[in-house]
Amino acid sequence: MAPKKNPANLNPLQLKTLTLLQEIARLEDTPAEEEGAFTVTSLPHAHGNHFHLGHAVVSGKDATGLSNDAVWTILERKGMLRREPGKAIITAQGMAYETGLRDAILHHSDH
Repeated sequence: MAPKKNPANLNPLQLKTLTLLQEIARLEDTPAEEEGAFTVTSLPHAHGNHFHLGHAVVSGKDATGLSNDAVWTILERKGMLRREPGKAIITAQGMAYETGLRDAILHHSDH
């Protein structure tokens, strides 16, 4: 039997937010103390209706969860991240969670 998609039952906004946090963690590339976990120290700022994550462009509408405390609280409760003063730790569980949205919300140019 195939593994269940979205076993943590995250809603679409929580999935988008986790996808973006995973990408930010990959770009910052700052391992945390927990093996497989990464530290995020800054969040991107939108200009107009989008922002850039590395070479990808993200629509502002896909990133509303980054500034939504309730989304962060759920992700923390489900063990995907841990908030600390001035930073967030994306846990190994959070980094490994397959949201299925990476290609859908991280838009890459073809040049």
